[in-house]
Amino acid sequence: MHNTGLSQAIARLAFGLFIAVWGSELLALETVSLQLRWKHQFQFAGYYAALHKGFYREAGFDVQLLEGGPGADPVSAVLSGQSDFGVSLSSLVIDYLKGKPVVMLGPIFQHSPNVLLIRGENRQISELGLPDAGAIALMGGDQDVELKAMFLNEGIALKHLQIIPDKNHLRDLIQGHVTAINAYLSNEPFTLQQNAIPFSILRPQNYGMDFYGDLLFTTQQRVAEQPQQVAAFRAASLRGWQYALEHPEEIIDLILTHYNTQAKSREHLQYEAQTLRRLINPEVIELGHSNPGRWRHIAHTFAGFGVVTLERPLDDFFYNPNPTIDLTWLYWALGISLTVLLLVGSIAFYVHRANRRLGQAIAEQRRSEERYRVIFQSSASAGIVWRAGFIVTDWNHQAEDLFGWSRAEVIGRDFTDFLLPETLRQQLVPEFARIVQNVAELPHGINDNLTRDGRVISCEWFNAWLPRQAGEPQEIISLAIDITERLQLEEQVRQLAFFDPLTRLPNRRLLDDRLEQAMTIFQRYGGCGALLFIDLDNFKPLNDQYGHDVGDLLLIEVARRLVDAVRACDTVARFGGDEFVVLISHLHADDGETPDDARRVANKLLGRLTVPYCLRRPDDSNPVEHHCSASIGVVLLDGRVDKNEVFRRADMAMYDAKRAGRNQVVLAAGG
Repeated sequence: MHNTGLSQAIARLAFGLFIAVWGSELLALETVSLQLRWKHQFQFAGYYAALHKGFYREAGFDVQLLEGGPGADPVSAVLSGQSDFGVSLSSLVIDYLKGKPVVMLGPIFQHSPNVLLIRGENRQISELGLPDAGAIALMGGDQDVELKAMFLNEGIALKHLQIIPDKNHLRDLIQGHVTAINAYLSNEPFTLQQNAIPFSILRPQNYGMDFYGDLLFTTQQRVAEQPQQVAAFRAASLRGWQYALEHPEEIIDLILTHYNTQAKSREHLQYEAQTLRRLINPEVIELGHSNPGRWRHIAHTFAGFGVVTLERPLDDFFYNPNPTIDLTWLYWALGISLTVLLLVGSIAFYVHRANRRLGQAIAEQRRSEERYRVIFQSSASAGIVWRAGFIVTDWNHQAEDLFGWSRAEVIGRDFTDFLLPETLRQQLVPEFARIVQNVAELPHGINDNLTRDGRVISCEWFNAWLPRQAGEPQEIISLAIDITERLQLEEQVRQLAFFDPLTRLPNRRLLDDRLEQAMTIFQRYGGCGALLFIDLDNFKPLNDQYGHDVGDLLLIEVARRLVDAVRACDTVARFGGDEFVVLISHLHADDGETPDDARRVANKLLGRLTVPYCLRRPDDSNPVEHHCSASIGVVLLDGRVDKNEVFRRADMAMYDAKRAGRNQVVLAAGG
């Protein structure tokens, strides 16, 4: 009887240990929550897909998606225990460096959609630093720090900005309560376009800050205590994003049915999906991929602006799906388990699961490679895969069409020998060799390329490291888009918008912009300059006697002489008719020397303009000799009066010069 009781006790103990170790597989779904940054929209499509396609349930989770909004703070929500996981911006690294125990599980967007939206067309960042610029509505804490960093990068102190908490968001901008708001490139611009409201976008990428967007994160404690939960939740979320990107219309239907708290139209969600896909770039970069070198650059950028100090290494900021596990406790428990059967069974069960997961991983890798091959060959972009030495290892159909060489002709060749112009080759080859050698972050750029038929085209390139296979050299994928026509059209539009078609000088619009920039600099940092208003004397008789074509020849020659007589940093503009304006960007700051400097420049220009002109029509062998003078009004600039007042004073001084007999320089009263 004694032996029988002991056997039963041992059996019960063995069964209890087995349930303790492996019984979690049999438990009910685990409830976890995810705090979103904003209200429901396609920005969170992957999480909707993971929930409704059953990916979370397959991983053992019952997931609650917590909607965000203007007052949401996912970092505070996760650290306080209100949510298990959260979605944040690149400012998460600031929270980490300030000592908050957060772990970044992976970025969804390779390029941040976070932008500053300003009401009105062609608005400049310098305008927002002026005293009467108006309020700027941003998210709380450090969530919009990359937007604030734009101002610091341009030398605009944050104390000079009227930053207020974001409350009614887009409604405040439309109603004029604020001048600018934080926004997503994929969201608010659509609404303004649909309502024909003019706006301007300031992107951090244009100010040297290309950050990640929408990071999935959790706490260090959760990663340490529940590593399997974190790994499973991350994998299911990324699986959901992959599905959402492959089936955008299905997910849009899902949002319209279950998550349309903002009453968005299908067209709005489609616009959002298309914009976000470009920022995710799934054809080139694996979902959730994070470059430590790029993160170090982001951290150094924030530190350079004084937002944070780099006193803490970034090692613990990154999620490691394969951490070193201390199994001492397990060996101790097994040593006292009293049953070899349980030990053998547990190990066998573990090996079985490991083999199953290994098989799944191999199958997934094969599917991934097949998916890459299909995407690469069917991409709308010209694609090149290459390795160290710039040796081409793959070349897709679009590359054949764009550059003219077939795949068979380029495989194994150094692409810099045939794809780059000589001058560009000397510049880019050393730079790319250094990047490849150091496995550094790959740049995105625009440069000229050669085609097989000898043409030079302009291409926009997107580069990324490919996952490295054991025993294989590291490879890079580069995707190119031909933007030659786009650049030509942009330059034509720029010329029409900002330059006089006859003289090729800046027109009044561009002059206004440069004058405002100069006055802002004088106001903020001191210094002074001058504006010279020039009107040609007796221009009308030349037109009346010889015709407008000869008058145009005079205007062209006057423009050339003015440009040759001033510095490259100064601006010569055609104001209209026979009027020109010269903006001198820097003069001596001493009150006694400044007027003399301005007069000296004006008299120099007057001397150049009075030299006789020989005006020859293209179809006429008899040139017209013409003697010309000018009346010049001068105004000193120190940033203390507005632009309109500057022009008024300069115009009055110019007319004083005409009344004094022409061919004169007059300094405006009061500078």
